[in-house]
This record gives sequence, structure tokens and C-alpha cells, in this order.
Amino acid sequence: MIDRTAVVDGVKIRYVDTGGEGVPLFLSSGIGGSLELWSRQLEALAGSHRLIAWDYPGHGLSDMGRQPYDPDSYAACALALLDVLGLERVIAVGNSLGGTVALRLSGLAPDRIAGLVLVAPAMLGPEVFLPFRLMSLPLLGELMAKPSEASVERQLVALFHDPAVVTEDLRAIVRRNVHRPGAAKALLGTLRRTMSLAGVHESVWQRSLQCLEAAASPVLLIHGKQDAVLPFQQSERHAALPERAQLVLLDACGHTPQFERAEEFNGLLTTFARRAVSR
Repeated sequence: MIDRTAVVDGVKIRYVDTGGEGVPLFLSSGIGGSLELWSRQLEALAGSHRLIAWDYPGHGLSDMGRQPYDPDSYAACALALLDVLGLERVIAVGNSLGGTVALRLSGLAPDRIAGLVLVAPAMLGPEVFLPFRLMSLPLLGELMAKPSEASVERQLVALFHDPAVVTEDLRAIVRRNVHRPGAAKALLGTLRRTMSLAGVHESVWQRSLQCLEAAASPVLLIHGKQDAVLPFQQSERHAALPERAQLVLLDACGHTPQFERAEEFNGLLTTFARRAVSR
């Protein structure tokens, strides 16, 4: 992967673009993550699709940008990035918080979304990982988000059902993300604007459901049955909201299907992308 940089509203945004023809797949990762979590798509599908993965402000190797750090701000940044890159339409693919960002992007610019792939999407209901709810609290959040090897390990355990998928390279990337200056600020800022100890704020998840129900493009939801961060029942419960939606539940799979079950995921993504652009 060759890193590139785009300046979006004065903020340097890191992205990767495989190039190629056709409607691009626009890949957004989860909270605290980075575009390397799409490496198994960038490597395997580059010959048949154009893929663009990016780091949000305050994530990966992008600059911090400005507060607030929340799904709507990230979606506005994503839309501005599409403008900078000259992309008229994309298939928006998002994992976890990236799924929320994809939905909000669809709400902002529905005519520019050819399809939505929501991978263990966050904020479709009040339920969410207990550590995230605890981190929304003052002081305790700062303590839990403090960079350490323990926090790196907590993130890896949360992301994957099968520990065997965690390579040393992947561990090093997660360590870099956890330890980067300002990472805790973006993480805690997002959590505290979207949830409390009781769970995701109703206004936040209701807005996501409105975007999902209003989606004019085809929708594919993919969720691991062993997801420790977000229960697969959230996706299952709301899969019928948009027309033309498809739900795929993957067994023996945690919160990051695109990495843990890459071969199966890539097949689903390829089939969906071809159907979305041909309709």
C-alpha cells in the first residue's frame, strides 16, 4: 500500500487508492482503527475493483483535525474527501463506527452512494461494549484510554474472535494507533458525544435507523456471530428496514469480519458491488 495525503478543510487526511476503473469502494474503519484493517481487501481486490481506504481525523496517520469527533463530523469529512478526490459516486463500506459514518454519508448525499456495506455497524441501537460505556465517564475514561500494552491487548481481544489472526504486524499497527499522540482525545470525544454509561444515546441510534430506512441504494449487512463489541442481533433486528437489504451472519467471527474472514468477506463484497453498479 502506498500512502497518500489529501488536504480536507485544512486537515491532512491519509488515504490509499488502488486506482482502476468503475465505482470505487470507499472503506471506513472502526473507532480507534486505521485503514490497515482493510489490507486484505486492498491486496486481494485491487485487480478487479478500485478501492479507497482512509483514516478519520484523529485516527491512524491522519491529522487530528477539529472537534467535535462524532459520526456526523466524520461523514462531513468523508464527503469533503470525495470532493477533493473528484469522486461522483462510491459504494460506502464501513466497519463498526465506519458503518455509522457510511450511513450518515448516505444521509448527507444519497445520490452519491451506489451501495452500502455495513460491517458490524455501530449505533443501530443502545447496546454497546461495556468498556466503551465506562470510557464515556470522566476520569475513568482517561485512565482506560491511557496508552499501554494492556490497552493494546484489550483492543485486539475486542476486534477478533480467533486470536490466531493477530500477526505481529497487526499488533504493531494497533500499538501505533493506541500510542499516537491525541488518539485518546479522538476516542473519548467520539464516545462521550454518542453514549453514556446506559448505552448509545437514543437520538444517535434513531438517526442511524432513519438513514438506514431512507437508503435508496442496495444495502448489505455483515456481522460476526461472536462479536464482543456489538451484538449481531442489532443488525439482524434492523436488516428489513431498507428495501433490497441483505443480511449475512458469519459464524466463528468477531467484530472485524473483513480481516478475520477475509476470503468469504471478499466474495460477498465483490458480488454485492457488481450487483449495486449494474442495477
